[in-house]
Amino acid sequence: MSNTIIKGQCLCGAVQYQYSAEIEKSILCYCQDCQQAQGSIAGWNSPIEKINFELSGIEYLQEYFHTANKARVFCKVCASPLYSYRLDLPEFIRLRLGTVTEGNIPAPTEEYFIEHKPEFIVISSS
Repeated sequence: MSNTIIKGQCLCGAVQYQYSAEIEKSILCYCQDCQQAQGSIAGWNSPIEKINFELSGIEYLQEYFHTANKARVFCKVCASPLYSYRLDLPEFIRLRLGTVTEGNIPAPTEEYFIEHKPEFIVISSS
């Protein structure tokens, strides 16, 4: 296991987290659900192991099930999206990488739902 620590929080700081492992990959998702949920052109996520993820301020978390199997979790004070999880994959969460305040995040290597990707977005492969 790595000594790497990733830290992050919501916009208002009511919810803070620590991930005690490396972020191995980052993904851009251009699906319309991610665009609407993030209020942006894409969701920037990383699948991480829940066992290495610690939260403080859990009383400020709110969940929204857009589908029966997937919850989007956000701060109910400032509405920052923090992560999502699937009921059928309980050992993993998808961390919203825009909330990371400390630690290394790799450049995106995967893109999903590129049919909804704005044409002006170009990801470098270097």
